[in-house]
Amino acid sequence: MTTQPTPERTVHIVSHGPHCLDGVAAAIAVTRFHEGARVIPEFAVNPEIDRVLRNVRPANPHAYELWITDISWRERETDDHLRALAEGGVRIYWFDHHRTALKRHGAGAINVPFADFVVSEKVAASRLVYEYLERRLAGQASDRPAFRDLAPLIEMADDNDRWLHRVPGSRELALVVRALGPDSYQELLHLGADLSYTPRMAAARLRIEAELERTFEVAEATRNSRQLADGTTLVAAVCDGYSSEVADRWGKETSRAVFALYDMRSLAVSLRRSPDCEVDLSRVAERLGGGGHAAAAGCKLPEARTTLARAVGDAVAGAIDEADVERNR
Repeated sequence: MTTQPTPERTVHIVSHGPHCLDGVAAAIAVTRFHEGARVIPEFAVNPEIDRVLRNVRPANPHAYELWITDISWRERETDDHLRALAEGGVRIYWFDHHRTALKRHGAGAINVPFADFVVSEKVAASRLVYEYLERRLAGQASDRPAFRDLAPLIEMADDNDRWLHRVPGSRELALVVRALGPDSYQELLHLGADLSYTPRMAAARLRIEAELERTFEVAEATRNSRQLADGTTLVAAVCDGYSSEVADRWGKETSRAVFALYDMRSLAVSLRRSPDCEVDLSRVAERLGGGGHAAAAGCKLPEARTTLARAVGDAVAGAIDEADVERNR
């Protein structure tokens, strides 16, 4: 009698990124825990997450795990697809800490038979994942030193993503991840517990310094403020990346302020607040079709791009008309 070979186990990670330290760190935690498995890391931002998840169609569902970390879906069709995957044998794990996701889950809007899930805004998603896997590891005979070496990285990711900034180097590392983009996962994947920068990470840090100077120039040139009825100061501006850094600097000099920064790189609005402001930005962003946390959230505003394009068109059209008048004199 011939014994059939055991199919290779596949662990497919769909996480927020690749420019997000928290999402990348969560994916790395899953990867290091599942040493020996075939791991497929995939990163997505909020506008594309439903499409990415609906494209998951494993050939062998019973040897397939899907880990969704630091991100959630919105469309009912995605919920239906995930439910069909689970019923077909795929083990689905979900970890998220965004308030909008928690509200949807609490309201019963998510109907997927997960193998397991943790949704909580007490800590960042990477820490939710790491602590969950650490508990699982405690019940196993084998140890995984490479996984346990992740503790300092997880601490930095949690510190930065929750806007605490108590751990030296956490913000710097987040900026490096943003600069590395699609390469961030591979660069951080094999870091030791000392988190020594690779040559590519060091080069990215140098690039960041010049880019920060540029974005502060753009932000200062476009900065405008208004006073809201509740006494909150709303500061709006355009930036060329690094919206969190702009808001952090301005938050130290402006009290009870909300910062709405239109990022020309991501074509999205980043919402941040000063340390003494209590406006729940996750609720503000949700009303604008986005989401996030109480102190840091974001959304897409397609109409802002249209308004900008019209302003450019009006300015150029006016210049053309003036040039024609001069030429015909």
